[in-house]
This record gives sequence, structure tokens and C-alpha cells, in this order.
Amino acid sequence: MILDGLIEPFVAFSFMRRALVGCLALSLGAAPVGVFLMLRRLSLTGDAMAHAILPGAALGFLVAGLSLSAITIGGLAAGLLVAVLSGLVARATTLREDASLATFYLISLASGVLIVSTHGSNVDLLHVLFGTVLALDDAALVLMAAIASVTLLTFAVVYRMLVLECLDPQFLRSVSRASSPVHFTFLVLVVLNLVGGFQALGTLMAVGLMILPAAAARFWSRSIAGLIGLSVIVAFASSAAGLLLSYYYNLPSGPAIILTAGAVYIVSLVCGQNGSLRVRRRPGTHLQR
Repeated sequence: MILDGLIEPFVAFSFMRRALVGCLALSLGAAPVGVFLMLRRLSLTGDAMAHAILPGAALGFLVAGLSLSAITIGGLAAGLLVAVLSGLVARATTLREDASLATFYLISLASGVLIVSTHGSNVDLLHVLFGTVLALDDAALVLMAAIASVTLLTFAVVYRMLVLECLDPQFLRSVSRASSPVHFTFLVLVVLNLVGGFQALGTLMAVGLMILPAAAARFWSRSIAGLIGLSVIVAFASSAAGLLLSYYYNLPSGPAIILTAGAVYIVSLVCGQNGSLRVRRRPGTHLQR
């Protein structure tokens, strides 16, 4: 009976199946990216980049309507532009990279909201900000699957160097010139997955399936491979549960998905086996630190 209730919406309605497939593709690509953002202490960078793609996506939306290619190209161009500009300013001035990124993303966010609010409607603005996971078409699914495939293939190529840069970036810079290319490649993956997530969850929540599953997995696994596998599972399970909640309780699907992932994070924060509140309060734990 319960199993029928969990499966029935996805069997009966094609838009639910499309949303589930889109979330699976998003989980496969974005969750591993989130793990490396967390390990490199760049979690807020993902949030900043999610806002940075807004003006490009908004311009694409206003020029060509709901054209997937226009929105994707616009968002990708805006995200990469902000990443490059913030890096150049950080290297040419005394401003640190996090402050440089914060300034450009705020300018970018304000520009995007201004463009949509002055040339579009409230419906357009809500679409750009919160996405439409229940309205994914074939083109959007192909794009999200392609981004997930590119992400996984790229990780297969740069995985060792990416791990080394997380653990000891100074050593990587001393023995190889690959540090900067790996860093830029990783930023491109971040922007690509945010553009893919934008199709389903909008600019405000696209980073949600990137960071929350990775943070939740951190309380259960110590190995990087374990973090990646568990974060993908958490992201997909949260997506499926969020879609079911939105179906049965008539809730907005995007926030339902992100709040479900947030609930998994809270449970992991309290009950996880690595560094959680439960472990920290256990007698004798301080001797093991």
C-alpha cells in the first residue's frame, strides 16, 4: 500500500517522471561538485555563482522566451564572466578572491533582477528565480544528462589532481603546472551544473542539491569516494521525496526538494557517525580528537 503510494505518481503522470529523471541527472553531476566545493572550503562560492548566472539567463529568457539554448548560453556566459573577472581582480589588486567574487555576484544578481522586473512579468521573475522542475521538456532533460555526463567524465580525468589540490594545494603547485587549469576546469563544472540546476530549481535554489547532500554526507563518511557516493544518494532520495511531498500536499516542488535535503542534513548533523552532535557529546570522545 505504501509502496503503491510512492510509485503511483511517477507511473501515472509523465511530468512527474520527467522531473524525477531530471533530478537524477542533476544529482549525478551536482552532488560530486558539491563535495569538492565543501572540501576546498568554497561552499559559498557555489551560492555566489548561482546568483551570477542570473543576468545572462534573464537576457536569454527575454530575447528568446523559454528557449533552452538561449537561457543556457546566457547563464553560462554570465557565470564564466564573473568567475574570470573575480579571479583577475584578486590577482591584480590587494582584494582577496572571496571579496572580489562577492562584489561581482552582487552586481550580477541585482542586474538580473532589474532586467527581469523591468522587461518581464512577475511570472517570468518567479520562473527564473525558482525554476520549473515539473515542466522539464525533452531538451532540458537532454541538456541536464549531457552536463552530468561531461561532469563525470571530467572528474574521471582530473580526479587525482583535484583531490591533491584539496589536500595539499601548495604541493601540487610545486610539482605541477596543472593547478590553475584544474581550478579553472572545476569552476567551469560548477557553472555548468548550476546552469543545469537552473532549469529545474531556478537561480536561488540550484545550489541546494550541490551543497546540502555533500554537507549531510560529511557526517557519515570520511573517504572522498564515500562522500561522493553518499551525496548522490542523498540528492536523489531528497528529490524523489520532495516531488512526492509536492504531489500529495500541493507544495511548490523546488522548495520541497531543497527542504527535504535540508531535513536530511539536520538529521545527519544530530545523528551522524563522524563529527556530529551525538558523537561530540559522547563521553570519552575528546580523547580521540
